[in-house]
Amino acid sequence: MEENQNNYQASKYRTPDGYTSDIVITTIKAGKLQVLLIKRAAENAEGKANIEGGKWAIPGGFVEEQETAHDAAIRELEEETGLTDIPLTAFGTFDTPGRDPRGWMISQAFYAVAREEAIAAYQAADDAAEAELFPIEEALELPLAFDHIAILKQAYQAISDLFSLTTAIRDFLPDTFTAEQLYEGLSACTKPGVLPDKIAFIENVAFLPFIEAHDDHCHFVQDAEAGSIFY
Repeated sequence: MEENQNNYQASKYRTPDGYTSDIVITTIKAGKLQVLLIKRAAENAEGKANIEGGKWAIPGGFVEEQETAHDAAIRELEEETGLTDIPLTAFGTFDTPGRDPRGWMISQAFYAVAREEAIAAYQAADDAAEAELFPIEEALELPLAFDHIAILKQAYQAISDLFSLTTAIRDFLPDTFTAEQLYEGLSACTKPGVLPDKIAFIENVAFLPFIEAHDDHCHFVQDAEAGSIFY
């Protein structure tokens, strides 16, 4: 083992030019899934032109040597938006050649679906000139920096899967709710075409394994055994 280590020469191998964390922060607002984007400042901290300056982007930045990608995501999110205590879920690694004009960059991406009040205090900081919530459909039409469109698309799919296969929507509903409220909440967080039409959903809501319906109101069943919210 020691001999193998002594024979290893890092200089013989090409290594990436950087390792980054990117963070997709979403919430449900006005009945829509909305994503927090930052506008990259025109200049960096050294007063030089910022790569992709002026473009909207997902918050993120470089992982430091003593950090994990998750540690960096927490730090960068606070530095660029002021947000803390947001649970993050890793969902993908992005390493397509040419994805970043600065060189060979590999990124670990994270997402969160937070309650609106948990991210209400967001503000642009560090090298972010602005910060704003966008409906995700609108964000996907923007000329985002780097390959952030690809990251956002994959995050949207992960979030859609989360809400269609689990009871994650319960965190965004009152203890008792109507079938229509449940449908609207799920509709906000899932991609078009995932749910059945509204009338069919409402007519069959009592058959959902995690839902117990009484008259016009429903609540979640804590100990239901099922593979997803639907079956």
